[in-house]
Amino acid sequence: MFGKRQSKSEEIKFLNRLKQGLSKTRAGFTERLDQLISRKNRLDEELLEELEEILFTSDLGVTASQELIRLVREETAKKDLDNLETLKIALKQNILGFLDVPEPQHSDPGPGEPLVIMVIGVNGVGKTTTIGKLADLYRNQNKKVMLVAADTFRAAAIDQLAIWGGRVGAEVVRRDQGADPSAVVFDALNAAVARKVDVMLIDTAGRLHTKVNLMEQLRKIQRVAGRRLPGAPHHVWLVLDATTGQNAISQAEMFHNALGITGIILTKLDGTAKGGIVVGISRKLAIPIRFIGIGEKIDDLTSFKAEDFVEAIFS
Repeated sequence: MFGKRQSKSEEIKFLNRLKQGLSKTRAGFTERLDQLISRKNRLDEELLEELEEILFTSDLGVTASQELIRLVREETAKKDLDNLETLKIALKQNILGFLDVPEPQHSDPGPGEPLVIMVIGVNGVGKTTTIGKLADLYRNQNKKVMLVAADTFRAAAIDQLAIWGGRVGAEVVRRDQGADPSAVVFDALNAAVARKVDVMLIDTAGRLHTKVNLMEQLRKIQRVAGRRLPGAPHHVWLVLDATTGQNAISQAEMFHNALGITGIILTKLDGTAKGGIVVGISRKLAIPIRFIGIGEKIDDLTSFKAEDFVEAIFS
């Protein structure tokens, strides 16, 4: 339900859009890698030190960067050290391996029940806009979609979600600013079951007076949803701004410890040269990347495919 099969021409078109969207990442990582290889005639410790710096400054993080260097050193030791193309191949293969994350445990909706997805993230990452784009994706799969305005602390968030609902043709459940978010979700679940909704996307607050209060509120939404519909929310997806780099990993750790994230959506990948954050998050947290945002248009949120991502940044 997270994506639809594409024709060959659609796949080529998508890959070209992905390459364009990741052009800054490619300039910050692959072009620097190519320059490094062109200056060297064999793999040695000096090259590996420069390579580690490229990986780290591309926001793969310390853990992923050091592990890649270790793996590359081991693999190239078994092959021709004078052939630096071996280095590039080894990097691609190991990065792809880092992105191959097992599916976390989660429940599935019962027959006739909606798939309930709770979308979380701090304010400013593009959470509400991402929910609107997700709704459009599901609507294009002929799914009946409901949006739930559970960020009741900001009137602007409620209004923005209502605008997206009208734009993509999805019903929006909303209450006045200051209403209990879990009560809004409970009412929305009643409506979703009665109206045979296929997908329910819950928008949530990203900031309260303290982070502790935020997590308590989000956990309450989880509990209330589960009482009304056993197994709900079936997914908890975290939206992260790729331009924040290593801070995004810190956010992911905080939310994951509190709520148990089943997927990550990375926005604004077109605006950063540090797209290595995709690799860093996958390796450190072992949480699958569900979607990536590579532009401002409604169809610039796309299902994440590790092979396409690696091809786009290395080609």
